[in-house]
Amino acid sequence: MNFSLLRSSERAFTLVEVVTATAVSAFTMAATIYGYTLTAKRAEWAGYSLAAQSLATQGLEQARAAKWDPWSSGTNADLLVSSNFPASVKILDIPVAGTNVVYATNFWTISTISTNPNVRMIRVDCVWKFLKNKVYTNTVVSYRASDQ
Repeated sequence: MNFSLLRSSERAFTLVEVVTATAVSAFTMAATIYGYTLTAKRAEWAGYSLAAQSLATQGLEQARAAKWDPWSSGTNADLLVSSNFPASVKILDIPVAGTNVVYATNFWTISTISTNPNVRMIRVDCVWKFLKNKVYTNTVVSYRASDQ
């Protein structure tokens, strides 16, 4: 092919076109990598949150299993009080490799809602940390009557 017959605008891309195409490509790659990183962090956060919710539910079940019989005359008739459930630090049930252990703390709050009928509210807050030590809390609440 005889290149001398082609006009100068038909020979190749201009510098402006090359720079623009490179910028668009770089922006697309950066956005893709950022999206992937953000998705990975959200997936990891979701796993932590699910593990914390499970830990809070375990605390709720512990409180629901406590003896509470207001009609009994025994000394152990009412074990469903906040003082019987001190703050508890446990490891979140997530995959662990080396030193990436994540701790969470359960806090119980037990309050009387009604005395006739006897109803108490059990609240468990599971506090845990994620990236850059930002603190999150998962909470479960349940009500319990004395005859359960």
